[in-house]
Amino acid sequence: MERLWRTVKYEEVYLRAYSDGWEAEISLSRFLWRYCHVRPHSSLGSKTPNEVYNQIEPCPSRPRLTMSGARSVQ
Repeated sequence: MERLWRTVKYEEVYLRAYSDGWEAEISLSRFLWRYCHVRPHSSLGSKTPNEVYNQIEPCPSRPRLTMSGARSVQ
């Protein structure tokens, strides 16, 4: 997590002069979208975090839970 924040600060925040909070929010949203969906990461085998996340199959030994904690119907 600390590495992510370092990257956000050094590659986005410190390079921009935001005029207001809305501009900062939009710019940071764009940066984080690119970071997760476009930018390959060497620690993930040159895949994006989104590619790795979507490759993960659910564990069959653990029941699926809904937000309320009740088991979902499969």
